[in-house]
Order: sequence, then structure tokens, then C-alpha cells
Amino acid sequence: MKATLVREIGAGFVTEDVALADPIGREVLLDVKASGLCHTDLTFSRNEMGAPLPMLLGHEVAGVVTAIGPGVTEFAVGDHVVGCLVQSCGKCEACLTGRTFQCEHPEETLRHADDAPRVTAGDGEKIEQVFGLGGFAQQALIHENQLVKVSDAIPFPQAALLGCGVVTGAGSVINTSNTQAGDSVVIIGAGGVGLNAINGAVIAGATKIIAVDVADDKLEKAKRFGATHTINSTKVDAVAEVLAITGRGADAAFDFVGIPAVTASGLEMIRPGGGLYLIGIIDPSATLPLLTIGLIGTQKRIQGVYMGSTTPKHDIPLYADLYLQGRFNLDDLMSREIALDGVNEGYDALKDPDVTRVVITSGLS
Repeated sequence: MKATLVREIGAGFVTEDVALADPIGREVLLDVKASGLCHTDLTFSRNEMGAPLPMLLGHEVAGVVTAIGPGVTEFAVGDHVVGCLVQSCGKCEACLTGRTFQCEHPEETLRHADDAPRVTAGDGEKIEQVFGLGGFAQQALIHENQLVKVSDAIPFPQAALLGCGVVTGAGSVINTSNTQAGDSVVIIGAGGVGLNAINGAVIAGATKIIAVDVADDKLEKAKRFGATHTINSTKVDAVAEVLAITGRGADAAFDFVGIPAVTASGLEMIRPGGGLYLIGIIDPSATLPLLTIGLIGTQKRIQGVYMGSTTPKHDIPLYADLYLQGRFNLDDLMSREIALDGVNEGYDALKDPDVTRVVITSGLS
């Protein structure tokens, strides 16, 4: 089969022939029908993140089950499924208490060292399947704990986005911050994940949903997703504007940018006792200096968010149902569809502020 790999850090993506093993244990084989381009995969391709080379990325994947291992109980051939990079064993204390995103043994979703690799190059070279998914390929072999069945009515490109961008953005609002009806929130960064946070804030019942960005076209799109106020931080003092809109500051601010100066401004935007939630990251080595006494006096809190505190097998079907009811906007996330061998060009396209999400939908069969 064809797959798009990273063979050298910083050298981009290359498409070549690879071999996929037959499913064993609780593995599910699927024909990939759509695979989204996420900036996390781009970060892995450009920075040393600990994953061995060569690597197969692509963690926003949707497809159709074509075969199952002997231990699979949840899926059957023909099911439409979505993959999620939350790797959970299902047996540790975190998993058993509903915190699959904090699983203590994510390696249980992978093959053991004495098993044959799932993905190999033509000469038997092992290909690292990052996050256990490997969606930049015509087929994928994935543990059933990382898959969720969805309705056949959902188009594959929209379904693919559910596994990362949607659960991360909406989940940070609904799950991590527990935003309530009547709350005010600030979404800093109106890219694809930020737009999903706006979606989540609407579902949660927030009455003031303030989108902050540097691009007017992104802010216009934020209004379509439910933002009640928009702020272009290159034209006005964003902190002063948020304080003017909310009075004392927002109940929660969500940083999808990850630049230290932006993060620091988010802390100033929240009310005493409010929360700042960190989701986006541009520079993995970035730091944030803090005046401890300021946090004590204002009782503000800062929390890192991983995957929107998501329980995939609960949350993904929820967002899928909301989409089918017309209450969760996935269609306007879609900006461009590309072929499997067009990943480099797809990431270049994402530099355009008008492009929200790019999804591989061709060259997959």
C-alpha cells in the first residue's frame, strides 16, 4: 500500500510503498477514507520529539473496517470508524475512573517488542506508527481502544476531524473547564481547534464568547461558529477589550496559540478565580514566567489541557450526533481536500489564514 512518511526531521513528507501486517489480538484493519492534517504531526516532522525514524503520522483518521483480530469485540467488517490519539489500556486506575486521557499504560494499544511490526518498508524496515494510528496511508491497523464507531451518515472528511481537532477544542471548554450556562469565555486563536472551542462554548451555554485573533477573516469565520464578540489584537488592546466586554474578566480563557506573550495576556483576561487553559504550542521549549503572589492573590488557575480531557468512546459519538442534528458545525471547518501524496503542499496551504482544515481524501485506494 501507499503511505506518506517522514524519513528525516525537517525534510518533509515522502510517499512510498509499505507493507501492513494482518490484524492480531484486538487490532482493527481499516481502509482509510479521510485523514486530516494537524499541526501536531507537522511539529513531529520538524522537531526531535522522541519518535524513531522513519515514522508514519496522521492521527485524524476515518475509514471503514475491513478485517478484525480475534480479540476484537466492538467492531465488525463494514463499520464506519474514527481514530483518536488517546491511547488507553482500559484497565488502569485512570481509565477505570473515566480519565482515559491520563492512561498509565498507553503502550498497551501497541504491539509488544517480540511481535512483528505493524508497518514495514519493502526490505522489512520497521516504520514507527506514531500515536498508534498512522492515518497518512491507504490502510491503517489500529487497536480497538483507539477507535469509535460513528454513523454512516457522517461524511468521512468531517468524521476524521472528530478524533483530534474537535474533541480537543470543544472538550477543553466542556470537559476541562466545565463551562456553564451564562459563563463568559475567551478563545485566543480562531484556527481550526479554536473554532471547535467556540462550538463547545455554544453547546455549553456560554453567553459571552469572545474570539481573539490577528486575522480579520478568521474572526469573521468565528462569528459563523457562534462567537458573540471578536477582537483583532493587532488593532486594539485585547486585554482591555475583554475587560470592557465582561466587566471583571472572563470566567475562562483558552490559549490555542502558545506564544508566551499571548499566554500572559490570557491570564490578564480572566476574572479573580477564573481559569486559563493552555492548549496550543508553537515552540516546545517555550516558558512562562509567573509572579506567584499574583496567582495567590487573585486565585486564578492555569491548567494544561491534553486532548480536551476527552473520553473518546463517549465524546466522539456525542459530537457526531450533534453534527447530525445541525447543532455542531463541522462543514465550515473543511477548507481543502488533497491527495495522499500532497501532504507537503497541504501543510503549506495551512499557512493561509483563510484555510482552516486540510483533509486527505484521494489517492487512498
